[in-house]
Amino acid sequence: MSTIPIKKSFSWLGKSMHAREVRLAWFLILPTAIIVFGLILFPAVFSIWISFHKVGLHNLNDVINAPFNGWDNYRAVFSDFAFKWGGAKQWGAAVTTVVYSFISTFLTLIAGLAAAMLLNRPFRGRGLIRSVFLFPYVAPVISIAFVWRWLLDPRPSGVFNHILMSLGLIDTPQAFLATRGLTIWLVILIQAWRYFPFAMLMILARLQAVDDTLYEAAAVDGASAMQKFRFITMPELRYVLGAIFLLRLLWTFNKFDDIWLLTGGGYGTNVLPVLTFQFSFNMFDFGKGAATAMIMLAALVVFIVAYVLIIMRNAEEN
Repeated sequence: MSTIPIKKSFSWLGKSMHAREVRLAWFLILPTAIIVFGLILFPAVFSIWISFHKVGLHNLNDVINAPFNGWDNYRAVFSDFAFKWGGAKQWGAAVTTVVYSFISTFLTLIAGLAAAMLLNRPFRGRGLIRSVFLFPYVAPVISIAFVWRWLLDPRPSGVFNHILMSLGLIDTPQAFLATRGLTIWLVILIQAWRYFPFAMLMILARLQAVDDTLYEAAAVDGASAMQKFRFITMPELRYVLGAIFLLRLLWTFNKFDDIWLLTGGGYGTNVLPVLTFQFSFNMFDFGKGAATAMIMLAALVVFIVAYVLIIMRNAEEN
């Protein structure tokens, strides 16, 4: 008996099964697609639309028919004193955001690298130390913020004030989170302390994948610990460090809750996410707030493109 008629007789079954599999695939991804569209794509596109329209409390119930005002919202943001450079003794939100994001990300990377190098060595209690190091990252942000506000409380009962006054280093209690010029650096340090465990975990995972024979060969050649770190460890970590730096920079640039809970954006810590909130929900100028968010998006796109170009150039050189 020939097999050709049998194949032809059952060919419709294969097509039907394929069609059912395709329909099932679309059915399975449909919930995720709806969530992505509803929570990410639609709000993003709608924010772009709002940034070119005059939207406030007076027409919030009829946003679709809001008057078009072109680039006026963007011009208003760039000319706003809170956004632009405020003078020699005060940064605007744009400069503050860049300084805050880059320095805190760099410190996060340095602290994470140091912690990963420490935990990569075998010693008693390493698991416990690793768990303790993870605490700042896994603890709720609101609890972390209020603990630091308690530590830096301006009253004499504040922990830092009490210690410094007991040691005779200061005579009167200091308002650490209400001193322009000091507050931003304290917030940067708190940010680096809170998120260094993320960098630590990523770097530690890469360190544990480095071939030990490389270090053994270097030891045979008489390489010092610093030379091993410079010529073996760092080349193995460069792509991981670059990825961590980009991710933390993007997340820090968009970070709202840490600064808002610590200072409310006051005393020289007014960054673009806080400024977006102020324009939208304090001044009720939603068009101006959306324009600020779009400026942030443009800056992040520039960071991403620059990072990709640097990575591609390094890949070509190697």
